[in-house]
Amino acid sequence: MEQVYWVIFGALAFIVAGLVLTQVLSGAGSQLQAFFALRNNYVFVYALMMAGDWLQGPYVYALYQHYGYDVKDIGRLFIAGFGSSMIFGTVVGSLADKHGRKKAALLYVVLYAASCATKHSPDYGVLMIGRLLGGIATSLLFSAFESWLVAEHFSRGFDEKWLGDTFSKAVFVGNGLMAILAGLVASYLVDSLKMGPVAPFDAAIVVLLAGGVVIYASWPENYGDHAHAAEGVVDVLRRQFAVAAGAIIGDQRIALLGAMQSLFEASMYTFVFLWTPALAPAGERIYHGMIFACFMTASMAGSSLSGILMKRYKVESYMKYVFGLSALTLAVPFLFHVSIAEQKLAAGKEVVHGISLQGQMQLVAFCVFEVLVGVFWPSMMTLRARFIPEETRSTIINVFRIPLNFFVCVVLYNVHLFPLSSMFALCATFLAIACVLQVR
Repeated sequence: MEQVYWVIFGALAFIVAGLVLTQVLSGAGSQLQAFFALRNNYVFVYALMMAGDWLQGPYVYALYQHYGYDVKDIGRLFIAGFGSSMIFGTVVGSLADKHGRKKAALLYVVLYAASCATKHSPDYGVLMIGRLLGGIATSLLFSAFESWLVAEHFSRGFDEKWLGDTFSKAVFVGNGLMAILAGLVASYLVDSLKMGPVAPFDAAIVVLLAGGVVIYASWPENYGDHAHAAEGVVDVLRRQFAVAAGAIIGDQRIALLGAMQSLFEASMYTFVFLWTPALAPAGERIYHGMIFACFMTASMAGSSLSGILMKRYKVESYMKYVFGLSALTLAVPFLFHVSIAEQKLAAGKEVVHGISLQGQMQLVAFCVFEVLVGVFWPSMMTLRARFIPEETRSTIINVFRIPLNFFVCVVLYNVHLFPLSSMFALCATFLAIACVLQVR
């Protein structure tokens, strides 16, 4: 394996270790212990929920190929998932404020486990139902759990600054460590034990159900809206969205927060689809597993760094740098990319088989972007906890995801129409706009 991967991975691992060792909390002994109990419980549950999600990631596309579907058919399945999250997920997620965040978290477990179960069928219609269920579950994952934690944190009288520590630990374990471990487990099940591409989805069901048991046994219920108990579902949704729209329109901070979140996450999800062709534009051999490990380690470094930043500075004071640097990193493929195919035509040389110098430059830039992603998640969660009204927290968070899901659907449907460099330029532009909005 090329040395550049190990150099990058080793440097990132060293940074992560140093950042983790520097983090401490201060506060009254008894209250701090109570906070640790809540934080550790949430991080454990969040890690299991994210593990259930990460176990599926490496083999979703491969499973559809295994069943004989082509790129166009697979693209429709992915679009259905994001579309479902945008439409149905927004509706279901908003009901968590009224009917309880714990119930919504348990519903996530049921829906995502059912989505995994559909992967046993090669029938396209069944697989489509699975994508629809998964889309709804994703909306619950990114709204109900966060809303439950914020309500519990403040109801128990904990310091607002401690909330950032919970978020940074949750992102560190759930979005970083679990991603790496889930990838290894999924690979072991499929490649070593020869259990087939469905095995990771079965493992995800086990992990999700285990997390569901912990939620059922240890989480108290909390709500955003305690009033209007006799309302029907349609009336609840109408009022929830009306209140959410009023909050977004009436408070510029919430509107800007939603715009920045949508712009950043749209760029991030687009990056997920584009990084492989960017690093291997002429079919060079690259080590996807090692690159993914580098990305996740970089994200862990970022989440650890966010915990330090939030203790020393206001989140608003450094987020403009996060957005600005993110724009620069995703502009690298647009500004400096020279394909190996172009080099071959110019110099008359054979195509190289390893990652090119331009690919190495982009890999470093992408790792920096992943560090910034790690900073973004807990920082944005903390800002949402501060500014979004408690009674419509889940509703507003899901409304924020509508433009994100719409943009990703458009990208997936039209990605073949635009040059790779143009797509990265668009992402960089989005992030630059987010930077300008944060300065405001």
